[in-house]
Amino acid sequence: MPFIDHVAICPADLEASLRFYRDGIGLEVLFDVTMDMDLEQFLGAQTKKPRTVFLGDRNNEEAGRVELFELGTGDLPGGSAAAGLPHRGAFLLSFVVPVEQTLHRLAALGFGGEPRTMPTPGGPAATVVDPDGIMVELLSRPAAL
Repeated sequence: MPFIDHVAICPADLEASLRFYRDGIGLEVLFDVTMDMDLEQFLGAQTKKPRTVFLGDRNNEEAGRVELFELGTGDLPGGSAAAGLPHRGAFLLSFVVPVEQTLHRLAALGFGGEPRTMPTPGGPAATVVDPDGIMVELLSRPAAL
């Protein structure tokens, strides 16, 4: 059965996104590598020493991972969208975390904006916004299928 390996984000500020996902959400840095190569043939965009940071759960190999990817060129083609609202491209990342604890951690770090919260049968749920305007959903337990 296919499964999600990772979701890649090209952040405007890799260090801010790293603090959001590592320090705020609580993901672990699995690896952080700067490559000495141009990946244009593979990605369709020129790169100069691209940096890739994979975050996830070191103890759960089946858990999906988040990749923060920096082209190394200082620019990224594409448009912009209103922060935290659905738009073409990455729209939402969902994490199973201790919701209240994570909201407090994000607020202490100055991240997430004003959370939108709602009760669910599995416990509280919330949405916040990452440094690039991507909506991040926080769930107390995995969404029922």
